[in-house]
Amino acid sequence: MEMKKHLWSYLVLLSVIALGNAPLQAQAALRIQSWLLANGARVLFVENHAIPMLDLSIEFDAGTRRDPDGKAGLAALTNVMLTRGVAASDGAPALSEAQILDGLADVAAQRGGGASMDRAGVTLRVLSSVSERDAAVALLARMLAQPSFPADVFVRDQARTIAEIKEAQTKPEELANKAFWAALYGQHPYGRQESTATISTLTREDLLVFHRDHYVANRAVIALIGDVSRIQADQIAQRLTAQLPQGAVLPAMPPVVYSGANEQRIAHPASQSHILLGMPALVRGDPDFFALTVGNYILGSGGFVSRLTAEVREKRGLTYGVYSYFTPLAQQGPFEIGLQTKREQTDEALAVVRQTVAGFLRDGTTAAELKAAKDNLTGGFALRIDNNRKILDNLAVIGYYQLPLNYLDTWTANIGKVTIKQIRAAFQRKLALEQMTTIVVGADNDEAKQEK
Repeated sequence: MEMKKHLWSYLVLLSVIALGNAPLQAQAALRIQSWLLANGARVLFVENHAIPMLDLSIEFDAGTRRDPDGKAGLAALTNVMLTRGVAASDGAPALSEAQILDGLADVAAQRGGGASMDRAGVTLRVLSSVSERDAAVALLARMLAQPSFPADVFVRDQARTIAEIKEAQTKPEELANKAFWAALYGQHPYGRQESTATISTLTREDLLVFHRDHYVANRAVIALIGDVSRIQADQIAQRLTAQLPQGAVLPAMPPVVYSGANEQRIAHPASQSHILLGMPALVRGDPDFFALTVGNYILGSGGFVSRLTAEVREKRGLTYGVYSYFTPLAQQGPFEIGLQTKREQTDEALAVVRQTVAGFLRDGTTAAELKAAKDNLTGGFALRIDNNRKILDNLAVIGYYQLPLNYLDTWTANIGKVTIKQIRAAFQRKLALEQMTTIVVGADNDEAKQEK
């Protein structure tokens, strides 16, 4: 009987996921409801009865920027181990990793999550029927509030993390990314890099302390979208946070202090050079965001219609692909240009990239480029919110970074208002070519050098 129930729930979930991931008609307005719980948790909710499903996330100021000195990797490992065991409490039995996974499978629920630079948390996708929904929410609430961090599983996950780091150290793209963030942010928490040494120093007690200090009700941001009412959404949010403690005020992050341009060439036997250029640039919520979004579409994020692709790939055949993007964070996130090229073409490719960026910063864009970028960005906006999961991701960003609740409703209008003058001014405020750091992984040993 239990097997039949499990199979039925799973098949229903598969069919609902197929519907939930199918393109939906773009809505003229997305009504986001938001409120604070008595314990300080913030809730954002979109009611959508199109499919019998609920998607939710709960996030905390528990990202990698909160890793203590010398313990880089703690935030990520803590998040991973939330599902490894639950402690007994209030008459409820302890649960092993296998029992947690079985509990989710029994109601055909999918759990996700992770730790990024600023935030960390978990997601849940479950059928909206009361029995399945309540069982999954109750289990998730226990994972959040009562993780047991089993000692034997901690040793396993610690060893697995160390093995993954060792493997990453052989990949030129991973080496370039780590060197890039370290060069841009130095001793700032954004610049901390997990290593085999930092992971090896972690203890189970470190995870218990990090969880106690950061997975707290008054800093929780809960996003929900799906087939529940406003009253039900409030009840779910309260269940998720009822057993979480109140947290003390966290210390303020130090300011980002960028030491300026430098160039690093790192030896690697790869046949191609992996190149990154950039500098700290953009805070989430910055008024320049929309001008930078439109301008960067023209510069490097617009694929084959971008200037970087036209100059580096189409005209000269120096790469298969080149891109640029901004990563807005709670503090200045990076502007980044990336490409791969044959090792013997490294200097030529770098020169073309720098010339293209210099021309864009100096002269700005054209009216034709501006119109094409706006048309593409506004025309493609519906694809950013065409299923519940994409909307959930946007809700989480809006909630965590405290963006306006009408952020999505006004997105296309804000793109449409951008002018040539605004793009040029915004890029000149945020970027300076002579201040950009360059990382090249793929040099010969005798060519490798630092701080050119």
